[in-house]
Order: sequence, then C-alpha cells, then structure tokens
Amino acid sequence: MSSHLKTGDRVSWNTPQGMTTGRIVRAITTHTELDGHTVAASKDDVHDEVESEKSGKRAVHRAEALHKLPAR
Repeated sequence: MSSHLKTGDRVSWNTPQGMTTGRIVRAITTHTELDGHTVAASKDDVHDEVESEKSGKRAVHRAEALHKLPAR
C-alpha cells in the first residue's frame, strides 16, 4: 500500500463510468484469488481491496490508482 494510504482511508478511483469513491478494506501483498479473479500482488506490487460507497461492491486496484480523499 502506498505509504500515505491505509485500511479505512476514504479514496477515489477511475472506472469506465467515471470517478467513484469508497474505503480501503485491506492491502493485498500476496498472490490471491478473489471473486474468481487472480490478484498477482506482492510486497513490491501492493494491491488494495476497496469497497464502493455507492454500490457496496468490492474491487481490487493497485495502490497508485487510488487517490486519498478527506474523511467525512
């Protein structure tokens, strides 16, 4: 996870429908299967599981694709 992001942080990320917001659920630092998808993460290539504020759905993104937002 980027040094400025941590579990619980409110973040935004780009989707095909535009920007969306949510919270970081956890950092993924090992090769993982999630919802039928392979996440090829490592300590050097950290991915974050995020939960959308709008839909409640979860997704995985590389840390550099996330932008920290102010807490509500």
